[in-house]
Amino acid sequence: QVQLVESGGGLVQPGGSLRLSCAASGSIFSINAMAWYRQAPGKERELVATITGGIGSYTTYADSVKGRFTISRDNAKNTMYLQMNSLKPEDTAVYYCNTPWTTWTWGQGTQVTVSS
Repeated sequence: QVQLVESGGGLVQPGGSLRLSCAASGSIFSINAMAWYRQAPGKERELVATITGGIGSYTTYADSVKGRFTISRDNAKNTMYLQMNSLKPEDTAVYYCNTPWTTWTWGQGTQVTVSS
């Protein structure tokens, strides 16, 4: 079973930036499409961005983050990233990673708080 560990969250002012990391155990990481999700207080978990397996040549984004967030991966490190720029208070949430089909057990997530 693959284990997922998210990190990189924190408190940031509106307009600021953060880079999240998702470390995955297991050699199958590189062949799998991956995704970032987030869950704000009182709301359901939502899909934020996806990236294809292998070199990650194709990415998709939720409309709410398009142009501000960038998903990427480093298969040599079994790690996926989410670069978040121009952060807004509505980006406040716990961020999680998984496959687009939520194949693996969820990790603990990493809290992102955007507030002045």
